[in-house]
Amino acid sequence: MAPTTAFLPRDAGRADSDKSRQALDLARRLPALALTARQAAASLQSGLHGRRRAGVGENFWQFRPFIAGEAAQNVDWRRSARDDRLYVREREWEAAQVLWVWADLSGSMNFCSNMGFQSKLDRALVLALALADSCVRAGERSGWLGLTRLFSARDVVDRMAVALIGEARRNQGGFDDAPPALPLRPRENAVLIGDFLVDPQLFAERVKRLAGQGARGHALMVFDPAEEAFPFSGQTEFYDDAGSFLRAGRAEDYAGVYRERLEAHRAALAQACRAQNWTFALHATDRPASEALLHLRQALTADGAR
Repeated sequence: MAPTTAFLPRDAGRADSDKSRQALDLARRLPALALTARQAAASLQSGLHGRRRAGVGENFWQFRPFIAGEAAQNVDWRRSARDDRLYVREREWEAAQVLWVWADLSGSMNFCSNMGFQSKLDRALVLALALADSCVRAGERSGWLGLTRLFSARDVVDRMAVALIGEARRNQGGFDDAPPALPLRPRENAVLIGDFLVDPQLFAERVKRLAGQGARGHALMVFDPAEEAFPFSGQTEFYDDAGSFLRAGRAEDYAGVYRERLEAHRAALAQACRAQNWTFALHATDRPASEALLHLRQALTADGAR
């Protein structure tokens, strides 16, 4: 069982109405989150990122010695004039990349303590939308896994936001907290962002399904600092998104066991990713979103060079 780290004070009997309220609230917040995502993508200042190999492209990659039998038009005469050998100018390979993004929209993502900058949900949405925007600006295509088609237009953030608003209004009974089990094509990429407070076996099965045909991927586990620090003591009441309730007389007595379970849970998720040659990383909501965005963009660039 995944560790319960969503401390959401609510009545179990009102869980369904709360989910409906959260979905509608998400729909109202999305336009502002889309604007934040575009600003985050712009701050990344990503252009066409090279694949660090020779191929078709516009940017200079390297000079290499001329090979007998090649067309003479390939020779770079200016470089060759400085040496007693002939050289060929190679350009860096740039290819359109396909990126699927997905963020957990379930109730546990709404948690935000006074230690974080924003809720896990808002941070995950900003990262997913900003990543999609930066990829499209780099000449690539991006889509929301299980919800939209691939987009290559510069208004990708607006299109995804519209789709998410529609999904939130339709899905007032709650969202799935695990990524969809959709097999991706070879050489496609996926970025999954969430708190991943799900059964590790289910998570492993979904990742295996996504990667089944050779797709590459990255999972980013977003957490609130309170979920790691467990800053609770004395008599404390804990609620999770499903309405489960725990009253602790001395909350500090649970800290050790809680941290052990959290570390074991994270280790199981990381192992599930490694088994499919995917990467796994952590991101706290008290850190700048730009840190995680840069990490993910660099991971995607590294994949393109494989």
